Amino acid sequence: MVVIVALALGLALAIQAWLVKPYQIPSGSMEPTLDVGQRVLVNRFVYHLHEPHRGDIVVFHPPEGAATAAQCGVDAPQGEPCPKPTPNESSQNFIKRIVAVGGDTLSIKEGHPVVNGKENADESFIRPCGAASVCNMPKTITIPKGYFFMMGDNRGESDDSRYWGPVPKAWIIGEAFATYWPPDRIGTL
Repeated sequence: MVVIVALALGLALAIQAWLVKPYQIPSGSMEPTLDVGQRVLVNRFVYHLHEPHRGDIVVFHPPEGAATAAQCGVDAPQGEPCPKPTPNESSQNFIKRIVAVGGDTLSIKEGHPVVNGKENADESFIRPCGAASVCNMPKTITIPKGYFFMMGDNRGESDDSRYWGPVPKAWIIGEAFATYWPPDRIGTL
């Protein structure tokens, strides 16, 4: 009996460590897609098979200072998204949507990413940005190779890569692929 319990526990821990891990949404930055307290499952293995894509919702470690001071790794000029993160990885977990990948050029217009000169205005899943200064960042930056630019779906209320820069692939934990709590929100993302 003890052996069976130990094996079951070991299997559960292995699955969480390498395959699928549950996470709880800590803030309103992904509303209306994900609500505060909602729970998601994250595929920790998928990015060993392929690169993250624009549009993926991912759990990751932000740059150090992102949670407390929304700190950019360089002095970003007014009207420009942060082009470079601080060099150290935070231990906190964030969840956001990838809007640009390494090599892309990016600016922000009315809360929508303008990637490689094309505005992605077909984002019916977002909460509109409003008039905040982060809603319009007309100066273009280039995302470094191997990095990913993250934005929350609640564009006017999300502390994201606009403030603290793109995230290297090594800091991405995995892709959120399903919700399992509350029961009325069960489904795929």
